[in-house]
Amino acid sequence: MGHDKLRKFAENETFSCLLQPSAQEVLARGYFNLQDHAIKGHWNERMFARPAPIVLELGCGKGEYTLDLARRHPERNYIGVDIKGARLWRGAKTATEEGLPNVAFLRTRIEFITAYFAPGEIDEIWLTFSDPQLGSENLRLTSPLFLNRYRSFMRPGGIVHLKTDSRFLHEYTRAVVEANGLVMPACTADLYGDGGISREERPELFEVQTFYEKMFLAQGYKITYLSFCIDHEGDFVYPTDFDAAYWRSVEGPRKFVQVP
Repeated sequence: MGHDKLRKFAENETFSCLLQPSAQEVLARGYFNLQDHAIKGHWNERMFARPAPIVLELGCGKGEYTLDLARRHPERNYIGVDIKGARLWRGAKTATEEGLPNVAFLRTRIEFITAYFAPGEIDEIWLTFSDPQLGSENLRLTSPLFLNRYRSFMRPGGIVHLKTDSRFLHEYTRAVVEANGLVMPACTADLYGDGGISREERPELFEVQTFYEKMFLAQGYKITYLSFCIDHEGDFVYPTDFDAAYWRSVEGPRKFVQVP
């Protein structure tokens, strides 16, 4: 491990806005019977010291979206979740330097997410440029498996936002939404084109851009967006009419390059 990573990991221990629980503790009773963390149901009182709606960004990377949304909406509390400590260092350091009282970060695997949040504790979820997991449906963050997890801690009427460069993930998510009869307030396959979404009403969709969004926009990929309500009776079902082979074939190659 490089010295820079070691430095970041050491500094992570000093950030009060960053929670880094032990995976061993969560898994003490096994993968299918996760041990609840003490913060579950107590985020507002223990991390933010005030009551406010809580918004999650899952797979937040360096936390660009979490930070910018928190600046724009001080009346809400924001939590960025990722497993990569070196990435979370950037978000936690910025939140600390700016003294943002409504930002926190959680280092954990997203499949353990139910161990950290209680029923009704979360108002919204943002999924920004998640891995489309082309070959593994249950690893997609909008699969029925994950939606069942989210529903366990989201308030009634809670909204999930998906912003992605992957047409595959966009169309798969839309198929899941339609298969389960979920309310979908917004959906566009070309956000920056004639997507039908007002910049004035939803400026954060256009003005907040992650590292990956800037990189893929520079390569000519269209950015898609959809939102849906998590409310659903019974288990979420898998779509039967999603043409995975076709959408996989049009996905296109990505180049990972630094964008100014």
